Amino acid sequence: MGKSLYIAEKPSVAQEFAKALKLSGRRNDGYIESEDAIVTWCVGHLVTMSYPEAYDEKYKRWSLATLPFLPKEFKYEVIPGVEKQFKIVSRLLNRKDVETIYVCTDSGREGEYIYRLVEQMAGVKGKKRKRVWIDSQTEEEILRGIREAKDLSEYDNLSSSAYLRAKEDYLMGINFSRLLTLKYGDSISNYLKSKYSVISVGRVMTCVLGMVVRREREIREFVETPFYRVVNIVDAGGQTFEGEWKAVKGSRYFQSFDLYKENGFKEREKAEELVSYLKEKTPLQCEVLSIEKKKEKKNPPLLFNLAELQNECSRRFKISPDETLQIVQEMYEKKLVTYPRTDARVLSTAVAKEIHKNLNGLMKYETSVPYLNEIAAMGSHKGLAKTRYVNDKQITDHYAIIPTGQGMNALKSLPYTARQVYDVIVRRFLSIFYPPAIYQKVAIITKMREEQFFANFKVLAEEGYLKVLGVPNPKKNASVPDEKQQMEEGPADTGNTDTAFFERIQSLKKGMILPVMGLNIKEGKTSPPKRYNSGSLILAMENAGQLIEDEELRAQIKGSGIGTSATRGEILKKLFHNKYLALNKKTQIVTPTLQGEMIYDVVDHSIKSLLNPELTASWEKGLTYVAEGEITSEEYMQKLEHFILSRTNSVLGMHNQYQLQSCYDKAAQFYKKGNKGEKK
Repeated sequence: MGKSLYIAEKPSVAQEFAKALKLSGRRNDGYIESEDAIVTWCVGHLVTMSYPEAYDEKYKRWSLATLPFLPKEFKYEVIPGVEKQFKIVSRLLNRKDVETIYVCTDSGREGEYIYRLVEQMAGVKGKKRKRVWIDSQTEEEILRGIREAKDLSEYDNLSSSAYLRAKEDYLMGINFSRLLTLKYGDSISNYLKSKYSVISVGRVMTCVLGMVVRREREIREFVETPFYRVVNIVDAGGQTFEGEWKAVKGSRYFQSFDLYKENGFKEREKAEELVSYLKEKTPLQCEVLSIEKKKEKKNPPLLFNLAELQNECSRRFKISPDETLQIVQEMYEKKLVTYPRTDARVLSTAVAKEIHKNLNGLMKYETSVPYLNEIAAMGSHKGLAKTRYVNDKQITDHYAIIPTGQGMNALKSLPYTARQVYDVIVRRFLSIFYPPAIYQKVAIITKMREEQFFANFKVLAEEGYLKVLGVPNPKKNASVPDEKQQMEEGPADTGNTDTAFFERIQSLKKGMILPVMGLNIKEGKTSPPKRYNSGSLILAMENAGQLIEDEELRAQIKGSGIGTSATRGEILKKLFHNKYLALNKKTQIVTPTLQGEMIYDVVDHSIKSLLNPELTASWEKGLTYVAEGEITSEEYMQKLEHFILSRTNSVLGMHNQYQLQSCYDKAAQFYKKGNKGEKK
């Protein structure tokens, strides 16, 4: 009987497989071997695509005459520096006594690609090949993955998608970077007074650059608009509250051109005119036109996928998406959490059935013990499969990031920030076993003459899941909503938690006449769009360029994003490294550099579609279709080659350098002279 060979992505992962298999063999250089099994490892990528000069020496020199570069057969080579490990792995894969190969690289598109390239380069033939697909590195999960390993051929579509993604990035990067550098690089380097400017272009990278530059220009072009709101101060039996005037049907200002939206005036004089009109009738009082009381349920949020976790960590701990991924990847390798590179925010039915194991394991995590006791008392974990947190249809490769309940000894050795990230994951996980938070809401409409005033109040009646996640702090001056709320949503909830006050408000009845203590005019100003921070940019990438801050809405409209959970942090890192974008490490705010803006202008005037988030997302969707077997690799490649060929020919015929000069000048005025990246 032949041996089984297990090949992992990293040495540390290989070690976990050896432990789970109880491999008591000798440790050799680059592998561990026992009587019936061998465990070896890659060190990340061992093989990569060859540069164009490997096809023909003429491609070494960048020239417009050799574009577009579209090889029929792609060449690959072993990465310099890892040849030794490649030779070891290659030899093991082809050993006569190896009968079955278990592919144990990370369970995703990139992990599949890492192994397939090694197999291709090693020329493996005549072996049984099985794919181990796991969600965590606990011993139990590793053994299940081996036990249930499927034939590798079942993952051929995923492999095709991985190859295509690499070819796409390679062809777009090489062709468009060379094309735009040769065409416009001199104009950028002359303008910046730098030696040489390579215009680095990427399918995803350039699109993200576009998102940030467009947002920055929206902020610059924003014109602040003042507006004036009128509020009445109502005496409700010794307790006062404010109502906000709105020009609803019946108002003398209904649909007036003097309005800035329906609850403000463009000019102060008009607000003063309204106040004077209302003061004509004395004594100052108002009638309670309606009072509406209702309860509002707020469910625990969905679980973390990588993008949501990156956003949360950027907001809370001011760490970059790349740092978050590194932290959670380390926790995964130490068995603390499940697989991090996931887009799903729910669990599978199979996991839900075994969830008590995760909960029991967390008893060793002191912080969670009081919550775990309450969950046990409620018995809520038993019905988990019937909740919105379990949905097999919303899972492609992996379910959401949750704690395994294992690896607690390793937790103590982690840095402080990593332990904080772990706590965030645990709390989000535990919160789904708690009931919704319940708010009591009261909406009051009062009337002075024919004009109506609106007031909303909200108080937390039952903590529910907020017991675990914490009650959000009310915004400062909660009774004075921000402009967006004022103008689009009407008066915000005051968030007043004074029980006596709330009881008094609730006791009001329709038809009551209440004294009005005064009428005030409040000046507001419209605010510009927010800059992206590193976390919100990741979320915008996940939602194909849309920054959707409402978590529930994000969950509903989720579709194909820009890039993948595995690559988004790396793309941002590259943009910072190239100095196209700047990152404020204290705030995590992302802004463009002058060089970044100039490259945006070049792309905007040459291959504009590269800046289109919807188009970039559609390429990603195409890769998903290949992985699902909906379209063939050949169909995808045809479209890709046509796109590159048509765009290259179009740019070759352009003469727009002079036009770009004025774009550079327009952007440069916002940066300090002599510093291409620093803002004025």
